[in-house]
Amino acid sequence: MTKPSIEEALEIIKRGCEDLLVEADLVEKLKTGRPLRIKAGFDPTAPDLHLGHAVLLNKMRQLQDLGHQAIFLIGDFTGMIGDPTGKNATRPPLTPEQVEVNARTYQAQVYKILDPEKTEVEFNSRWMGSMSAADLIKLAATHTVARMLERDDFSKRYTGGQPIAIHEFLYPLIQGYDSVALKADLELGGTDQKFNLHMGRELQRHYRQPSQCILTMPLLEGLDGVNKMSKSLGNYIGITESPTEQFGKLMSVSDTLMWRYIELLSLEPLAVIRQWRREVNDGRNPRDIKVMFAQEIITRFHDRQSAKAALEDFESRFRQGGIPEDLQEFNFDALDEGLGITQALKMAGLVSSTSEAMRSIAGGGVKLDGEKVSNKGLVLKRGSSVVAQVGKRRFARISVK
Repeated sequence: MTKPSIEEALEIIKRGCEDLLVEADLVEKLKTGRPLRIKAGFDPTAPDLHLGHAVLLNKMRQLQDLGHQAIFLIGDFTGMIGDPTGKNATRPPLTPEQVEVNARTYQAQVYKILDPEKTEVEFNSRWMGSMSAADLIKLAATHTVARMLERDDFSKRYTGGQPIAIHEFLYPLIQGYDSVALKADLELGGTDQKFNLHMGRELQRHYRQPSQCILTMPLLEGLDGVNKMSKSLGNYIGITESPTEQFGKLMSVSDTLMWRYIELLSLEPLAVIRQWRREVNDGRNPRDIKVMFAQEIITRFHDRQSAKAALEDFESRFRQGGIPEDLQEFNFDALDEGLGITQALKMAGLVSSTSEAMRSIAGGGVKLDGEKVSNKGLVLKRGSSVVAQVGKRRFARISVK
């Protein structure tokens, strides 16, 4: 494979990015011909990664394919501080036990995207754990409180009278010092991490190192097309979810948002994606592109056979109106004459709460034996057995005794 020119490499590096600082510096680093050290940090705040996390991992993989070394940094030390970014209140720190469990699952998941041969997995406790109190005070002395209050979230909390704990000021300093410890050439992060990423540049200068460049990536919208992808909002696609669940969720993405997902998550060449856009503009059904993208994602996180089976299942369920063969069955006891529909949907795991059940019914998203439900007070009588469906992907057989 022919090594790309600097111009071609820059096009790949900047693909889907929000900002690149400083591009001229990065060009000079690329001119040296040596593999660059690419850093991205992840706090082990939850055990499972989703496609929002995969945006950064995808960019790291693209850089690996250009010949560079990826450093997947697990912030086990900073995780015990709690990242204050975007928070309007002090964030509870994780326990060492939580950090250890989550960090192990991260390592098992990242190689679904990254090339193990070109990946270093680091833990910032390696250098921070051995730092003395005197060393930490010296690090804290490199910046002022006024500088810290330039951070938008700190500034808002300060002016709003919300408490800011002293230890929270240490978070950006430690994230910045990670770049010093790792001698990073380029650090990747979300657009909400700009302050912390710049801290790395400043501290590298302070410690007489060449300053890293910064590449910020946009925050991926979730399935609702509005909010940042988040497990807490339920609008996420987990990289460890089943192939059928992943496929169904990806197919539910709007035709407009589909292109953003493809730009940020597909490993297809830019020329291929441009061709897809031309074909859709010329009348091709966007669904065809969505299917190819969904198959790519499932193949990456599972395998090609799983992707094929997920497509067949999708076709059976949603195009032909079929019911999945692996339909879960639930048998519930009724206390009175029967069981209310909202409670039944919640108990079967088709919704997370009775309020979600009521919203789904109001929006026309609930069916019993293929018939749309409009009555939120519907009661499933004793002795009844129905196939319940919520949305396009969630099915269960509910029997009431």
